[in-house]
Amino acid sequence: MNSADLLKVAEEHGTPTYVYDFEKVREQIIKLKTAFTYPKTRFLYAIKANFNPHLVTEITRNGFGIDAVSPEEVIFGYLHGADPPSIMFTGNNMSDEDMKTIYESEVLLNIDSLSRLKGFGKKYPGSDVCVRFNPNIGAGDHQHNITGGEESKFGISHSQLQDVLDIVNKYNLNLVGIHHHIGSGWLDIESPLNALEIILQLAHEIQGLEFIDLGGGLGIPYKPNEKELNIKILGNRISERFSGFCEKDYGKELELRLEPGRYVVAQAGHLLVEVTTLKENPQGRIFVGVNSGMNHMIRVPFYDAYHRIINLSNLNGKQKTYYVCGNVCESSDFFAKDRQIPEIREGDILSIEDTGAYGFAMSSDYQLRSRPAEVIVDGNKIFLSRKREILKPLLSKYEKLIQNPQS
Repeated sequence: MNSADLLKVAEEHGTPTYVYDFEKVREQIIKLKTAFTYPKTRFLYAIKANFNPHLVTEITRNGFGIDAVSPEEVIFGYLHGADPPSIMFTGNNMSDEDMKTIYESEVLLNIDSLSRLKGFGKKYPGSDVCVRFNPNIGAGDHQHNITGGEESKFGISHSQLQDVLDIVNKYNLNLVGIHHHIGSGWLDIESPLNALEIILQLAHEIQGLEFIDLGGGLGIPYKPNEKELNIKILGNRISERFSGFCEKDYGKELELRLEPGRYVVAQAGHLLVEVTTLKENPQGRIFVGVNSGMNHMIRVPFYDAYHRIINLSNLNGKQKTYYVCGNVCESSDFFAKDRQIPEIREGDILSIEDTGAYGFAMSSDYQLRSRPAEVIVDGNKIFLSRKREILKPLLSKYEKLIQNPQS
């Protein structure tokens, strides 16, 4: 997608607006399918990364199932192209209500604690189940994104395999799959390969498995000096090792599952914002204010994340150093600090790049500022996917109540 397309979106649909490039999404899907050559590989899209309805429909249309972490995500995936057998629910601190809802929807539960596994066995003896293990290996682009290791709240320790098997045997459960997830945003290949060895060791001790799920977390290069994840080498090494394990050690061809989210959608996303204010302090810092904020894209203050910023209105302008900040009343509301960007003027349109994952999905109405619109670009087609949120009707309702408390 080029700058002219993005400026056209800004002109036709206003700002702030998220824009998603379907051609980029398809490109990432092809990379995954080409890299993982093991014949029985299934991809489950981590819908928490971006639940835009048109996007989810496009991804399921390309053969992906759904990795869901809430009952609502299960329903959303089902409504947008995934059938129950292609959805898996990975619960964390799961409630009885969630367990009942998912079980009755005929979606497989992936359970990550001994107490919940025992509760599931008591309630639904003889049922199919998947178990999430913690391989004591964690990796991610920020400490908040690491989901494996001794400090992680996720999964049952791999050292507690026998406890898992005792519960499974006691309640006659069918342990059809085992799962791990080491973290999100990693770009190296050694951490996932090391974790693979641990889960294969566990699998060797479990009879009757149908699949092994290696989770997601495949990263993308946000910073200019970062290199792309070598998906071809990673896919080839995992495929070869998994195939060899099934043939020589397990004696059965298992299904290999992966749960990419960010890798599929992050680079397809752009957050378009308009410059509203330029302010230079006595120390020479130039603050660029825009009509969006951390309520629309919280990754920067939350994860100290880096997102490239392009001045679409002045691509070839002289480079200057800026502090790009939002309109939310919080001191952490920044999109970039001490960043070299072509000269910015009030009214310019900026594109905050690589925001297709955990952008709109983590947005909020904080300080009663509405969520942005979402637009799809599919080749020559550009269309509004989700309207800009409007809170004024809601506020008008409360205004009338204040004026007439008895109504």
